[in-house]
Amino acid sequence: MKHPVLENRDRLIVWGVVWLVLAAGQALSFYYAYGQFVNISIADVVLSLLLYSVLALSLWYPFNYFNSGEKKLFSRILNLIATGAITIVIWLLLTRLIVTQVLSGQNNYREYWDATLSYRIGSGIFIYVLTILSYFLFASLTNLSEKKSREAKLESLVRETELKMLRSQINPHFLFNSLNSISSLTVTDPEKARTMVIKLSDFMRYALSRKDEQPVSLQSELENLRLYLEIEKVRFGERLATEENIDPSCLEVRIPVMLLQPLYENAVKHGVYESIEKVKICTEAKLKDGYLEIDICNNFDPEGASVTGTGTGLLNVSRRLELTYGNKASISTEKKDNVFTVKLYIPAENPKMS
Repeated sequence: MKHPVLENRDRLIVWGVVWLVLAAGQALSFYYAYGQFVNISIADVVLSLLLYSVLALSLWYPFNYFNSGEKKLFSRILNLIATGAITIVIWLLLTRLIVTQVLSGQNNYREYWDATLSYRIGSGIFIYVLTILSYFLFASLTNLSEKKSREAKLESLVRETELKMLRSQINPHFLFNSLNSISSLTVTDPEKARTMVIKLSDFMRYALSRKDEQPVSLQSELENLRLYLEIEKVRFGERLATEENIDPSCLEVRIPVMLLQPLYENAVKHGVYESIEKVKICTEAKLKDGYLEIDICNNFDPEGASVTGTGTGLLNVSRRLELTYGNKASISTEKKDNVFTVKLYIPAENPKMS
C-alpha cells in the first residue's frame, strides 16, 4: 500500500499545517511554563518537531507491516508500543544532538533540556498516538475505497454479462421457421427463397455484429426491424401488414441494440399466429419532453387459438431498460378494443452502457 501522505499532495499540505499548529501550541506552552528560556524555546520547538514530522512519516512503513496479514490484535498492540518507544527515544536523542549543535552558544540549554524533558516525553507519546490513529484512519479509508472499487467493477461485470445474456435471447423459433420457409420456397419459388436468404443474412449480421451493448440510432434499429418483418411477411403473406409513423427528429436518438426485437416477435406470435384475419403491426415514435416515446401495437383475434407465452420478451425489454437507464425509462402495456399496445418511454440521450 502506498504512503497515504506522500502520495497525495493535499494530504501532505494538511500534514504540514497540522505540524505547524503543533509547533505553535508547544511553543506557547513552553513560553508559559518555562518563560526564562524564551530565547531558545522557539528554535528548539521548531527543530524538534521538524525532526519528529520526518520520523512520523516513516512510521507508516512499520505500521503498515504490523497492520497487515493475519497478526493477532495483542501482537499488533505490542509491536506498535515497541515501535513508539523506539521512535520517541530516537527523537529525543537526535533532538538533543542537533539542537545542542545549533544552540551551542546558549550556555543554559542543558538546564532548559532537563526542565522540559518530562514534557517532551509526554508530548512525544501524544503525537505518536495521534500519528498511529491517523494511519489507522488512512488505512481504513483506503481499504473502503478499494472495496467499493472492486464492488463497482464486479457490479459492472455482472451488469454487462446480464445485458449480453438478455440480448442473446432472440427467439430461436424465428430462425428455425425462417429456414423452414426458405426450404419450402426453394421448391415453389426459388427467387423468393433467394431474397429471403439475403434478408435473413442481413438481419443476423446486424444482430451478431453489434458488440458490448453499444447503443445504436433508432433509425438503424428500425431498418433492421423492417428486415425482420419482411422475412415474416414471406411466411404469412397478406395476413401480416405494417405501418409506421416516425417523427424524423427521433431517428438519431440512440437506444440499446436489439431492444425492440422481442416486442415485434410478440406482436407476430400473439397477433398473426392467433388470428386468421389480417394483422397490422403499427409503430409510432416521437419526442416528448426530452423522452423518446415508442408505441408498438397490433390487432389480435380475441377468439383465436391462444399461443401460451412465458412473458420473457417483455421481461427482457423491461430488465434491459432498468439496467441501462435505471428508473428514467419505463415500459407499459395495454389491451383495448382488440388492440394490444406496448409503450416505451426512453430518455432522449445516450444510454450509459458498460
